[in-house]
Amino acid sequence: MPEPAGSDVRPYGRRAFLGVVALGLSSLAWGEPAWRALSSLLGPATGRVPGLDALPSPTGGWRIYNVNPPMPTFDRATWRLRIEGLVERPLELTYNELLALPRAEQVSDFHCVTGWSVEDVRWAGVRFGDLFEQARPLPSAKAVAFVSAEQPYVDTLTLEQALLPDAMLAYEMDGKPLAREHGAPARVVIPRMYGYKNVKWVERILLGEEAFDGYWEERGYDRDAWVGRSNGYG
Repeated sequence: MPEPAGSDVRPYGRRAFLGVVALGLSSLAWGEPAWRALSSLLGPATGRVPGLDALPSPTGGWRIYNVNPPMPTFDRATWRLRIEGLVERPLELTYNELLALPRAEQVSDFHCVTGWSVEDVRWAGVRFGDLFEQARPLPSAKAVAFVSAEQPYVDTLTLEQALLPDAMLAYEMDGKPLAREHGAPARVVIPRMYGYKNVKWVERILLGEEAFDGYWEERGYDRDAWVGRSNGYG
């Protein structure tokens, strides 16, 4: 994830963030007005975010980015993953319930838009098709928003992109539970897109009508972050 130039900062409060999400979820259909409300929380902010650093990872090869330090932590006993929005059955999963879903494993490369890569990363987690099976997306659901515990980080994929065969919500990396710096307890993995779409510290997933610009797209990066053919590459 790149570091923008400048020094302007737009403040975001936890109460405001949760208020906007709650407002949207109170809608019967999580339609365009509520979806726009969540999108507008990101706003057109530009400029440097304090604390954005590229730190070396103890696992090697990685550069760790954090836009709102300190990095989130989680308690296995109390953490919940919410799946809401345009679904027949909103869900709230515990960490153990997430682990009990059909397990998927893959080896794939990770590419950052700033030019570095980590090859042959071993991921384990849940395919989004299996994750959404119980929630049952409505026919009007065409996009997925991933809300990170690192506020105000939100990003979206189309539902079609989320259902790519190598996309998943991962909870393990290289044979171990995700480390804090890699997004514990759960993160998006979509190898065909650059790293800023691979949202870390996911705590809420919302299905809506259309994708919107996420944290880095609001700062000038492509919404469809295909490796090698977006953001000026290819």
